Amino acid sequence: MPIRADWLSKTLAGLVLGLTLALTASAILMVPLADLPLAVSGQLAMWLVPPVWLGTLSLVYFFASGWRAWAWLSGANVLALGLWWLARQGGGA
Repeated sequence: MPIRADWLSKTLAGLVLGLTLALTASAILMVPLADLPLAVSGQLAMWLVPPVWLGTLSLVYFFASGWRAWAWLSGANVLALGLWWLARQGGGA
């Protein structure tokens, strides 16, 4: 089976948008862990980044095209950043 022509766009989507998604997931985790010592919460947040990033980078090749990978991961990033913003605001509670 030949290599697909859109492998580069999928790879870049996974690298760039996967990293921002992983960092945002880490930031979301930090909100409820704010009461823990920084040594604990920082380690938890730091070690969340690689599995999310590499998981995204691995799953990005299941998208039908590079454009869809960029579109869906951009949407996931916007949603995650919105959740982080809501969590920082208190979640409306």
